[in-house]
Amino acid sequence: MNEAHVLKIAGEFKVSARHVAATAKLFAEGATVPFIARYRKEATGSMDEVVVTGIRERLLALAELDQRRESILKSLEERKLLTDALKSAITQAETVTALEDIYLPYRPKRRTKATMAKEQGLEPLADWLMLQLATGDLVKEALAYVSTEKGVADGAAALAGARDILAERISDDVRARTALRELFKREAVVKSKVLTGKEEEAAKFKDYFDWSEPLATIPSHRLLAIRRGESEGFLMMRIVPPEESILPLLEPLFVKGAGPAAEQVRLAVADSYKRLLSSAIEVEMRMESKKQADIEAIRVFSDNLRELLLAAPLGRRNVLAIDPGFRTGCKVVCLDRQGKLLHHDVVYPTAASAGSMREAGEALLSMIKAHQIEAIAIGNGTAGRETETFVKALKLPGSIPVVMVNESGASIYSASEAAREEFPHHDLTVRGAVSIGRRLMDPLAELVKLDPKSIGVGQYQHDVDQLALKRSLDDIVMSCVNGVGVELNTASKQLLGYVSGLGPLLAENIVAYRNEHGPFKSRQDLRQVPRLGPKAFEQAAGFLRIRESEHPLDGSAVHPESYPLVDAMAKDLHCTVKDLLRDNSLRQKIPLARYVTEAVGLPTLTDILAELARPGRDPRQQFEVFSFQAGVEKMEDLKPGMKLPGIVTNVTAFGAFVDVGVHQDGLVHVSQLADRFVKDPAEVVKVHQRVMVTVVEVDLPRKRIALSMKAVPVLVASAGAKTSPGPARPAPGRPQPPARPKPVDWFTEALNKAKTN
Repeated sequence: MNEAHVLKIAGEFKVSARHVAATAKLFAEGATVPFIARYRKEATGSMDEVVVTGIRERLLALAELDQRRESILKSLEERKLLTDALKSAITQAETVTALEDIYLPYRPKRRTKATMAKEQGLEPLADWLMLQLATGDLVKEALAYVSTEKGVADGAAALAGARDILAERISDDVRARTALRELFKREAVVKSKVLTGKEEEAAKFKDYFDWSEPLATIPSHRLLAIRRGESEGFLMMRIVPPEESILPLLEPLFVKGAGPAAEQVRLAVADSYKRLLSSAIEVEMRMESKKQADIEAIRVFSDNLRELLLAAPLGRRNVLAIDPGFRTGCKVVCLDRQGKLLHHDVVYPTAASAGSMREAGEALLSMIKAHQIEAIAIGNGTAGRETETFVKALKLPGSIPVVMVNESGASIYSASEAAREEFPHHDLTVRGAVSIGRRLMDPLAELVKLDPKSIGVGQYQHDVDQLALKRSLDDIVMSCVNGVGVELNTASKQLLGYVSGLGPLLAENIVAYRNEHGPFKSRQDLRQVPRLGPKAFEQAAGFLRIRESEHPLDGSAVHPESYPLVDAMAKDLHCTVKDLLRDNSLRQKIPLARYVTEAVGLPTLTDILAELARPGRDPRQQFEVFSFQAGVEKMEDLKPGMKLPGIVTNVTAFGAFVDVGVHQDGLVHVSQLADRFVKDPAEVVKVHQRVMVTVVEVDLPRKRIALSMKAVPVLVASAGAKTSPGPARPAPGRPQPPARPKPVDWFTEALNKAKTN
């Protein structure tokens, strides 16, 4: 463990160095973020997952910095360039940028104008010019360096070569690079232009054909959109500072006085910026701005994914699931309470024939009765609302809820290896319908089978750093899975793979053992699984549940290492552990302070007591049936001014997309989310949140819906709708409404961004 790293991180996170050191030690021993945050609170000072994850990332970053530092020191030492002063500077560098700036003058370079000038023997002349003491004719002074053999034709050529050497030195100068970076960050502008002849092909990037915006304030989604346009060969992007600020910034660092030598240095500064520094710093700014845009896009994606994974589950019910369709009919499956496929069929509830519709209704009612269906799930894709209307019109027994389910990614799952392995003898349509039904029962358990990028809640997910994205999304999925807990005897190997300490191989071994030996009777049986050693058991056991276990705590989040502690509590109260789980009055008698030890403190004891009160509690919200507005099933049914219930399907940096039940999500632009200024849409809405929206505009030709969550939004007539001739006149005494700005700027801009995604 690096003590300097521990102290640095403690300062950055404003936490105890002792807790950082303990957390670093746990990571070094193979512990996961969920395990550390949940079961090692005494060691970490009760740091939450966000802080623990942040410490892990900083430990990795500092380790990478040290690796690079060692590599540079080794290179310099091998080339006999390392001095005590240089070693000290490198050792004290705190960032990769600072480290690379120090190393830049010593980095092996390709053949440059400066290296050629040095080969011509012009370095002493460059040194002399830099002193800026000369007062006479410099050309005459430079004649001493003229050499036909070395290719220096005259004094002017000698001075030009000396300036090349100075230009490279200026380019390598830490002060110059630092000053320019700060200028770029403060005042540089991102500019984009369409490439000649690409106007028609690049229609989706039309907003950026002639765009200019400060680098300091450009939103991440806009920068990523411009970069995508550039990578696809439609746009040219530049990051440029104000030209008038460059030389006044750089010259004072190098030019001393006004003599002829100073003039040569001034020329070298201008050349250095134009030929070397401008492109180098622009590349740095492109990389840095991309990194920051990636961080923001990954944050948005991660937040959305968490909300989606933690959506309220219906729970264990017998479910009839329908994957709707017009021409090919609706694929119907019946699932038992564990999600097992019992029956499948095809019905045609949206057929033109009355006979076909009658047959579909009879078939559905027969399946509902035969399999004691307790809930109906209908995919929200093509024909979804029409199918929902048909099903709700049937005389369903009892009060069976009919729920529209977001089927995004279901088709990807149906063609996946996981689906083929689970249903080798069924086609894609059956697998897709099963996925829809299981999503209703437990969204988390079903969605973990998909690559998170295919779920549809991201923003430019294919443009960001893929390794960083995967690491972040894996963290979110692992956090959600372990936060909810996993039923050991029913979980898929995909779900088990995200349990702390397991991974795909051990998850597969657990499922194989379960298939061969039957359900696990206790957590201790996990020790019999091949390759599942003590460390993996320690990491995983607390997050696995066995509700019908021989041990009453196996269905809770109490870790097996704490069982003796709970046994002691029960013994002191002259009761059993089961009595503690049942009787609140007994739990209230537990004096927690009595059980505090060096290893177990009040944070863990408090968690144990809470878990005894609600063993294995699900942190997700209670499921509530949601219904779209009756009679509104397609875009043509929408009219400006309508107030409709909807579900947020995606939150981006420029607004939120909302499903109002017409097969096309509408956009609530960030400016329409509230009656106040909203900087971050996540402040107002979350994925899967239920909202009331007002229809602002409907563009049927382009299939776009503009929505608002403001109290009194400004409405826009539907594109393509029939209107009375001439402009509408305000009623007497009423103020004229404000003129509409040029065509829906924010709406077009935002939808174009969504389209490029």
